[in-house]
Amino acid sequence: MKDARSVSLLVVGLAVLASPAASSAAQSQEAPKIQIPQPGVPQIMTLEGRYIRVAYNNEGYAILGYRLTNETVGEEWMLLEIGLSLRSGVPDYTLTREAISLDTPDGTKIPMASVAEFQDGNNRALQNRAKISRDSINYFPPDATQACRIGFFADVASPGRSWDQIELSSRRGCVGRVYFHVPGGTKYGQHWLNVKFKETLIRVPFRILTKEEDKLLEKHYDDIARQVQDAFKPKK
Repeated sequence: MKDARSVSLLVVGLAVLASPAASSAAQSQEAPKIQIPQPGVPQIMTLEGRYIRVAYNNEGYAILGYRLTNETVGEEWMLLEIGLSLRSGVPDYTLTREAISLDTPDGTKIPMASVAEFQDGNNRALQNRAKISRDSINYFPPDATQACRIGFFADVASPGRSWDQIELSSRRGCVGRVYFHVPGGTKYGQHWLNVKFKETLIRVPFRILTKEEDKLLEKHYDDIARQVQDAFKPKK
């Protein structure tokens, strides 16, 4: 398990371009100074890939894959790949669909779509795109050796059933897709995936970048990495 020094580079970098400092940095061609998006709850955040975020606390563990979301800006349906598990020693827990929600850049909280909303949303094309544009999110703690499905939704072309809850355990690494209907379409900016476990809330940050923001972040990737490493060195 990584410690606080592993706080996500891109989680950190994602907030860079929202600040005035980023604009002046772009003009001077110097590396922008990073700003860490604050979840407002105790947790650790890590980066496991350009479009993969992990957040965890003493109770739960949440993984997010959102590559496709960057390609569907403006569309009203958002598909996210998620993984969930409990930490070692935490009793098994039944998580219901009401526990998962999305915060958009303007502060709107959106509940996970219902099965009926999803079925009416004509999401076959979105699911087909997800088969091509996706990343592995198999970044679970060592204890999570048993695979399980997060079945809040079933594929449109699959005979599989959907259900309203999932049994979480520290021994199980559960993966699946969740969907949100975003009125007005998905926007650029800072988003949060919220997962309410029995006792605590985990908020997984992800930012959808414009092309210009993405280029600036890529250009200064190594410099930002050093800033993150220096920021989280153990105190002497």
